Amino acid sequence: MTERLVKKYYSEQGEKEWKRLAGDSYRRLEFDTTMHFIRKYLPKKGGLVLDAGGGPGRYTIELAKLGYDVILFDLSSEMLEVARRHLRRSGVQKRVKQIIQGSIDNLSMFQSEVFDGVVCLGGPLSHVVDGTRRGKAIHELARVSKKGAPIFVSVIGRLGVLVNELIRMPKEIELDIFPRVRDTGDYYGGYGFAPCHFYLPEELKESFEKQGIQVLQMVGLEGLASGHQKETNRLARKLPKAWKTWWETHLATCTNATSVGISEHFMVLCRKP
Repeated sequence: MTERLVKKYYSEQGEKEWKRLAGDSYRRLEFDTTMHFIRKYLPKKGGLVLDAGGGPGRYTIELAKLGYDVILFDLSSEMLEVARRHLRRSGVQKRVKQIIQGSIDNLSMFQSEVFDGVVCLGGPLSHVVDGTRRGKAIHELARVSKKGAPIFVSVIGRLGVLVNELIRMPKEIELDIFPRVRDTGDYYGGYGFAPCHFYLPEELKESFEKQGIQVLQMVGLEGLASGHQKETNRLARKLPKAWKTWWETHLATCTNATSVGISEHFMVLCRKP
């Protein structure tokens, strides 16, 4: 049931999901921070990368531009059509070896240990609400990775969601949904967003470690700016020198446990032993 609602939600997003990560300086923090760490940890010699839950293909295209061969995999056929349109315009279409529809908890079409890197970015793991299926998805992401390959998984943060309710939708705090999200992280849909499990950082870290996956770093993708969209965009627009210093500050602090915990999105960087 929840998978059907997730699929329906993203099938209706169209170009909105493509534009989400480039809409303004605040939204670009998620994308630019992710790419900073991808460049740092992916093997420099190139290779084959799986973009699991890659939606409209923004990360697929960036990975291809960096010289990697990529397979794009997503639940929504409509999102994959958006990706095909942008790939045709990108000039790197030849690097995208396959575009496949499916769920990240079932990667059975891929053999074990075939990818030099795996990315699962923007929250696909969060949209697997059932805990058993999330565990299976983590197992599958690791299974298809080569030994020693980096795995990048970003999720939607629970504390960031609670703060956003306070800032943007305070009336929803009166509803039963708020304490359920606060206490369990589980949201089953019905209030303008797809069903989702909102993570705590320690929960995400433990879920990888208990499957024998080495966690290298946790990263807050919005970091100290989380919840401050207007202020962040104003700084970037009006004070470019200050914005440069803020970006440097962000990179210097985004792996701090507090920055991770309060972020709207945070990422775990792993390696398959």
